[in-house]
Amino acid sequence: MELSLGYSPCPNDTFIFHALTHGEVNLPGITVRESLEDVETLNLRAMRAELDLTKVSFHALAHLRENYCLLRSGGALGRGCGPLVVTKGPASMDSLKGKKIAAPGRYTTALLLLKLYDRGYDNIAIMPFDRIMDAVSSGEADAGLVIHEGRFTYEGRGLHKVMDLGEWWEADTGLPIPLGGILARRALGPDVIHKVEAGIRESINYACSHRDLVMPYIREHAQELDDQVIESHIALYVNDFSLDLGEDGVRAVEALFERAMARGVIPGSYTPLFI
Repeated sequence: MELSLGYSPCPNDTFIFHALTHGEVNLPGITVRESLEDVETLNLRAMRAELDLTKVSFHALAHLRENYCLLRSGGALGRGCGPLVVTKGPASMDSLKGKKIAAPGRYTTALLLLKLYDRGYDNIAIMPFDRIMDAVSSGEADAGLVIHEGRFTYEGRGLHKVMDLGEWWEADTGLPIPLGGILARRALGPDVIHKVEAGIRESINYACSHRDLVMPYIREHAQELDDQVIESHIALYVNDFSLDLGEDGVRAVEALFERAMARGVIPGSYTPLFI
């Protein structure tokens, strides 16, 4: 059985999935074929049920629960790793209401968090995440939602942090910030899905023990990031939650959905998260 797996070219994903997609993890009877794409592209492909396994934003999962279940391994959750609101000059969050804000996708968790923070942020310009800082610098957008390696590079672009939406979430809920998760098509069945979960954990452990072997693959897809940024990115986004969501991780996802449903931002669903 060949399974299609979508994930982003960001260092945390290429670190996690290298061994799984390059024959270093043995999944009896299963091969995995990777497709590396921007997270919003993956969100939209999942909406069309094009992939067997895929990384998506947790915001997108709220629209996908009938066809896909959440895996307990491979996701991006944590503390101190949330999206940032950045501007060209000093600003306040209140001053940005009604202003043009660049966001990395309609179904990204970054945009969901902005909507949960407060009302009034409705003038949204959707664009690829790697265009957002240029859009803010050029004045094309008044502010931008920065994700991924942007946390480490926005200051070098002369931009100002207005708010860390992850810090706000953590202070308000006491929970880690759930950014993205790995989904499996429910039709694959429990046996295959549990094998894949175990394979992802094995792939992470392999990468931790063989960093020198996985780094060329990471650099190949890291959009010219230097090694220090790559290492900082991996250290921030690959953590214990990547191996297993655990109780706090599950509570964080549930809290995100409960708040978003109460605000009417996502559809209500009582389909279980897991298979």
